[in-house]
Amino acid sequence: MSLLNLTIAGTAQALAAKKFSAVELTAAHNAAIAALNPRLNAYITTTPELALAQAQAADARITAGTAGPLTGIPLAIKDLFCTAGVRTTAASKILEPFVPPYESTVTRQLLEAGTICLGKANLDEFAMGSSNITSGYGPVENPWKRNGSDARLVPGGSSGGSAAAVAARLALGATGTDTGGSIRQPAAFTGLAGIKPTYGRCSRYGIVAFASSLDQAGPMARTVEDCAILLGAMSGFDPHDSTSAERAVPDFGAALGRGVKGLRIGIPAEYRMDGMSGEISALWEKGVAWLREQGAEIVDISLPHTKYGLAVYYIVAPAEASSNLARYDGVRFGARVDGEDLIDMYERTRAAGFGAEVKRRIMIGTYVLSHGYYDAYYLKAQKVRNLILRDFNNAFERVDAILTPTAPSAAFGLGEKMDDPVTMYLNDVFTVPASLAGVPAMSIPAGLSAEGLPLGLQVIGKHFDEETVFAVSAALERAAGFTAMPSVRAE
Repeated sequence: MSLLNLTIAGTAQALAAKKFSAVELTAAHNAAIAALNPRLNAYITTTPELALAQAQAADARITAGTAGPLTGIPLAIKDLFCTAGVRTTAASKILEPFVPPYESTVTRQLLEAGTICLGKANLDEFAMGSSNITSGYGPVENPWKRNGSDARLVPGGSSGGSAAAVAARLALGATGTDTGGSIRQPAAFTGLAGIKPTYGRCSRYGIVAFASSLDQAGPMARTVEDCAILLGAMSGFDPHDSTSAERAVPDFGAALGRGVKGLRIGIPAEYRMDGMSGEISALWEKGVAWLREQGAEIVDISLPHTKYGLAVYYIVAPAEASSNLARYDGVRFGARVDGEDLIDMYERTRAAGFGAEVKRRIMIGTYVLSHGYYDAYYLKAQKVRNLILRDFNNAFERVDAILTPTAPSAAFGLGEKMDDPVTMYLNDVFTVPASLAGVPAMSIPAGLSAEGLPLGLQVIGKHFDEETVFAVSAALERAAGFTAMPSVRAE
């Protein structure tokens, strides 16, 4: 039995039955990372010694009978979460020397649940990207390959390192963050399940900020059940985060077997876009048929303002990034490049520390917030964002959940689309609206393209109704029966 191909739920059962130890499980993952990470670049920082120490503590909990469902489970932690005593870079050279003295709330809760940190996963710099090619530590390679080709593909972004690590069997699960699709799109590109919960469900304390009104932590794993287990540990009110929702955390796992009989599933007309891949359209229709066969009622709906989603997102998110990234000035923490005076030091530090995509978004954000343009761009974008939210609220008066594709295509090649930022931004066309509205949304692997690459379907739910999202996603997962695995993986 390979210790690397199990699910989180299956591993928890095996650990409880003493079929193997947490130390053996962790050692197997450490060895797999040492062998494959030089190729895939899924991790920026690995923590093999820390992981083994945590595994020993997990085995002690198991022996004492105090283990929970996540005790001894090895995870990859996206390098946007502050981890006490472990370097945190946000994939940017400007934060290269930063070692946080504190733990993010999400990772603290996971550690308290008994999980093991295998290392810090690579990402697009400051989570700005859809391909994981903007990292200051080099691109991540998708472990999947096109049929008959060894061309390197992107894993999606920004949580591409997390996705690649789980898909390649270098972790059982991973944390991600989703600002405009950065959990769901890489999950779709790598054949995983991944959920962006309702904004406020998971604390943002200790997560390096990109766009504060959009950023939300969530899990990525191989199954819907595993995501439910992880999200249960990651969620909860946090007084350190003013946007954290003071709401009880449901038993997400209990919803998995509810089925979809009697549920009304919305199909938005606006997501049927000109030029959309025939494979994506066919998969969407197949998802509709799967849900109808299981007793769901399919309802045609309209989300008329979602067509403006990308335009709104690429005004609001850069504006917030411009404000959040102003703190990286070479004075308080992170890298510093000395200059002739204070302003020169600022300029040299930021020029050397920030990559091209981060600079592009800071400049866009500063422009739309500047005098004379604030009303014309930022304020108008916020008004349209409110209309997008209203569209979802109106739709959810008629339906219980919404089904759409996750991404407009399968994974594309490293180097493709790099010179065309607008084309790159279109990767988020199906995921951005849910982020702007703050509603939960999940991607489920549902099939393969003609080239043998994973394709995902997206389930969108009402605010704080992750349970219905999990119920619909589990129904789709059962119907799809997705068992394909990537070409490049640890055995």
